[in-house]
Amino acid sequence: QVQSVESGGGLVQPGGSLRLSCAASRSIFRSNIMGWYRQVPGKERELVAGISSGAYLNYADSVKGRFTISRDVTWNTVYLQMNSLKPEDTAVYYCNTVPPGRMAWGQGTQVTVSS
Repeated sequence: QVQSVESGGGLVQPGGSLRLSCAASRSIFRSNIMGWYRQVPGKERELVAGISSGAYLNYADSVKGRFTISRDVTWNTVYLQMNSLKPEDTAVYYCNTVPPGRMAWGQGTQVTVSS
């Protein structure tokens, strides 16, 4: 099964920004809603943002106004621009289809927001 490849995480201070990237196969990318998920230890993975092929966007309430999801059809890549980061945004971030399952989960990318 095709696996996602996430990148762009790191350590950032509260109020800072990061941009995550996810490369997917062309067939998966162009025929599915793509989403960014995050997970912290002991909690279920949650969907934070989704984008359809028609650019319909959806965000979790906790990230509205701070995160922006976008997609580049040339490179079959999904991005998550994260601004005004908070300590509670600390998690491992993954991308997958919405609903998940059309791709295998990748290793994710760790985002740590701390001073």
